[in-house]
Amino acid sequence: MEWINIFGLVFMTVIIIPNIIFAAKRKDGFENLWENKTVETLEQIGRFCCFGFMVINIPGTWFGFVSDEAFALYLIVDCALTLLYCAVWAICFKKDSMFKAVALSVLPSALFLFSGIMLRSIFLIVSALIFAPCHILVSCKNVAAKKNKRSDTK
Repeated sequence: MEWINIFGLVFMTVIIIPNIIFAAKRKDGFENLWENKTVETLEQIGRFCCFGFMVINIPGTWFGFVSDEAFALYLIVDCALTLLYCAVWAICFKKDSMFKAVALSVLPSALFLFSGIMLRSIFLIVSALIFAPCHILVSCKNVAAKKNKRSDTK
């Protein structure tokens, strides 16, 4: 595992699939009701950096696994987080709830941060630390804003 992390590519591909299905089914797209350009920009920067650094290892910025056991733990935990993410998508696909928002923002955040720590990837850890709080905040604020919007129209 030098420049390309095949396992990271597989995890990213699996996580992106439900998002593609969601986008295909919801032609109107995702309505962002909570607008904070700074947080949204940081979230997007963190997201795309996490995507990239899950797959691409830049020499000198990642140090690999400390042992075979660490590699096995990485595979087990990342598989579990990825499967949980897909399960939440499948179970909550048509629902808008705080549980769904929190789960679908915490699980990939945990995946990125855990992967960064296990890979000892400086850029992935930093990217995850930028992405996680911003993504969780945006997700939760959007659910709250949507709930307020519905109560205002009643």
